[in-house]
Amino acid sequence: MFTNNARIILVGIFLAMQLFFIYQHVYELAAVMVLFVVLIIWGYFKEGTVILAAKSFHKKDYDKAESLLRQIARPTWLSKKRRGFYEFILGGVSLQKQDYEAAEIHYELASQFPLRSANDHVAALVHVANISIRQQNFDKARAYLELAGKHEGKITAKMKEVIAKLELELKQH
Repeated sequence: MFTNNARIILVGIFLAMQLFFIYQHVYELAAVMVLFVVLIIWGYFKEGTVILAAKSFHKKDYDKAESLLRQIARPTWLSKKRRGFYEFILGGVSLQKQDYEAAEIHYELASQFPLRSANDHVAALVHVANISIRQQNFDKARAYLELAGKHEGKITAKMKEVIAKLELELKQH
């Protein structure tokens, strides 16, 4: 839950403390500092800045959310849970920028990873279906709406209403 700059500063502090503890011959605390450094580095690769980006995204600060997500050098190394959020948030940012092709790709990827709830998973599927309808790809839209329909008992009424509207729109084509 740190930015990359905060991680660098913390690693520097812990390494300085480690050197001090080694100088003072307190090897137990020096070992603890090594553990802290390893945890921060592990967090960089497995957690990234996804939580901070999610907070910015929910505040509708899309530029900051995208900036935080772009700090992640290798999204494929994120844990499965974080990777789903990473793709979901990038899909939302792309949608706000009206870059529908990128949004579609990110939402498709997000639907392949575990998300916070079934409602979020269905939201990713519905976004792909909606974009597919706008791009006149009705077969793909039907397929994604069918996948969304499998979670019908676990989603909110608002999401059911969105699915119903999209299905109605598909019937017109």
